[in-house]
Amino acid sequence: MGQSDLEVLLDMGFESARAELAVKKTGGLQGALNWLEENQDKPLEELQAASAGATAGGDQEGATPSISSIQEGENAKSLTCNECGKKFRNHDQASFHASKTDHTDFSESTDEIAPLTEEEKKARLEELRVKLLEKRQVQALQAKEEAKQNEKIRMKSTKEVQDIKEDLARKEQIKEAAKKRQEKQDDLEAKRKIKARIEADKAERKRKEEQAKAAREGRAVQAPAAVAPAPSASRPAATHNEARLRLQTPTGNILKTYPADTTLFEVAQQLETETGKSVVSFTMTFPRKTFESGIDFGKTLKEAGLVPSAAVVVKLGA
Repeated sequence: MGQSDLEVLLDMGFESARAELAVKKTGGLQGALNWLEENQDKPLEELQAASAGATAGGDQEGATPSISSIQEGENAKSLTCNECGKKFRNHDQASFHASKTDHTDFSESTDEIAPLTEEEKKARLEELRVKLLEKRQVQALQAKEEAKQNEKIRMKSTKEVQDIKEDLARKEQIKEAAKKRQEKQDDLEAKRKIKARIEADKAERKRKEEQAKAAREGRAVQAPAAVAPAPSASRPAATHNEARLRLQTPTGNILKTYPADTTLFEVAQQLETETGKSVVSFTMTFPRKTFESGIDFGKTLKEAGLVPSAAVVVKLGA
């Protein structure tokens, strides 16, 4: 005796509850295989709940096939879908087909559908296994591609965060350099004032000594000689308020004119906007001197000796 449809499904490796539900829903091996393929990714509890709801609802839910009867005296051996021509062994298979396609026009037929042979069952099983394997391979490729995309997003986010940190660190270095330069200038100014005070005190002591000596000798105190003003130069020294720069970049020369109090950082920011690349350093051609990013960019063009004009080699980063 041949195996039943349920036994064939169990031999194929399907779980008992799912196989029983497939046979009950479709009424045959062929329909059961189709049903199992359609619902392989759905949880068993969901399928059982849907089946119970459909049984309780009866004809109130879903498409109900309209079946035309054959002539009296003939035995119906199958059902035919008049919309697509497919034949079915029983009413359950026809109902399953109707639920999948929304076809509703069926008729009884005297044609008998031969059961699947063992070879046909094996071929159908192999076909189902191949489809399941292909589907799993596609899902694995999709999962791999999603993981690759997620990694790209993560790397891009990490690079953006790193760029922000580096930019903040560079600005902090420039700020710290400017602070140290100001502190140095303040210290020099304080020393100059102290030196001027000392000189003034020495001059005052000397004046008092001269007065005391003159009083002892009974002579008038001579007024201190007026300090002759320094002879003026034949023409006033030129004051330069602008810097004309020839910026030599890897893509060509750029001629720019800036106020003398413009900082190297501001020049670098403008070049970064125009070239799309960060500035690593500026190098004067004569006398040769290099100004590094994060160290010297707080200097003004005047402090860097680039006024009134200079040729500067620009080193760009990535």
